[in-house]
Amino acid sequence: MKEETSNYKSIIIELEKEEYAIPVDVVGAIERIQHITRVPRTASFVKGVINLRGVVTPIIDLRERFGMESVAYTESTRIIIVHMGQFNVGFIVDAAYDVLDIPEESIEPAPQVIGTVDADYIKSVAKVDKRLILMLDLEKVLSHESYQAAKSTEFEG
Repeated sequence: MKEETSNYKSIIIELEKEEYAIPVDVVGAIERIQHITRVPRTASFVKGVINLRGVVTPIIDLRERFGMESVAYTESTRIIIVHMGQFNVGFIVDAAYDVLDIPEESIEPAPQVIGTVDADYIKSVAKVDKRLILMLDLEKVLSHESYQAAKSTEFEG
């Protein structure tokens, strides 16, 4: 009997023509870009908040978080709603694609330097067919500073 290997179900997103993976089990929704209410005195990558089905959700632009050039939102721009413990946050990405099963054996540790993105945000790299997919470390994307910046946009109820 063949031993089964683990697969990591991930949503594939795009930033600056590179593909990144976010674990599907933390993704609550994928939304089209919508009106974002700016919150004063927050970090520049915290774009503000949206009212998503009655829940005020802070929105972070991943391009800005990663120090990439800002671009105008397009028809393919999406907001990925991610559940981080007791906290929801939305990430603005250039595009969101399919759910992909990434086989465990195709995953390697992240190299020290990866193109334009600070390697701290990358947990590992998956080689799937001819694609290289960077697997995000959401804990580090939402480091203490950015978590606090986004959390400060929540309104006391």
